[in-house]
Amino acid sequence: MRMRLNKYISESGHCSRREADQLIADGRVCVNGEVAGIGVRLGDDDEVTVDGQALKARPRRSSGRRHVYIALNKPVGITCTTDSSVKGNIVDFVGHEQRVFPIGRLDKDSEGLILLTSNGDIVNEILRAENSKEKEYLVAVNKAVTPEFLTGMARGVRIHNQTTKPCRTGRLAKFGFRIVLTQGLNRQIRLMAAAFGYRVTQLRRVRIVNVKLGALKPGQWRNLTDAELHGLLPERTDW
Repeated sequence: MRMRLNKYISESGHCSRREADQLIADGRVCVNGEVAGIGVRLGDDDEVTVDGQALKARPRRSSGRRHVYIALNKPVGITCTTDSSVKGNIVDFVGHEQRVFPIGRLDKDSEGLILLTSNGDIVNEILRAENSKEKEYLVAVNKAVTPEFLTGMARGVRIHNQTTKPCRTGRLAKFGFRIVLTQGLNRQIRLMAAAFGYRVTQLRRVRIVNVKLGALKPGQWRNLTDAELHGLLPERTDW
């Protein structure tokens, strides 16, 4: 059975499929000693190298799971990057025995739930905006939360030259609110709040679809359950 090169690279745990496409485009991937192009399909005996280092697709485990899926309570100060040259990068922070990478990101100055995996094949499925997967946040701001502010946030805000999708909001305290998004634009909540003259002082993600932060303390992580994987990826069984 022939496999697309980018899928093979992501299956190895080296990086996500999107990052694999960039590696191929940059000419850093070779198949059988020859620089590979986008769209290449591999046979069983083909050898793949990235920057001269051989890759091997990860074999299935006896437990039935082929990949790692974990939930981390990311502390403030950790950067969601796989770049090992960045001090405080999330991969080194987790220190997993297998190569994992984050699904999406949380800003360095934000905290809370983030998922990491060795399966680059599922990253885009979870992040793709049209899949409308919910992400829930608790937010503290520097001014009193008003009904007008919450209504405006829920209706949509013009940032990054586009209007954010409608979302759900709710007041938690005088200076705090809850927001549930189905998209993940860069610094979205902070920019949305700033449009109304508010500054975010604390931001914590507490849920991604059916996966909840729960009792995880900052810096702690756990493996996802089968039920959580079913909820995240109901159409897939190739874990």
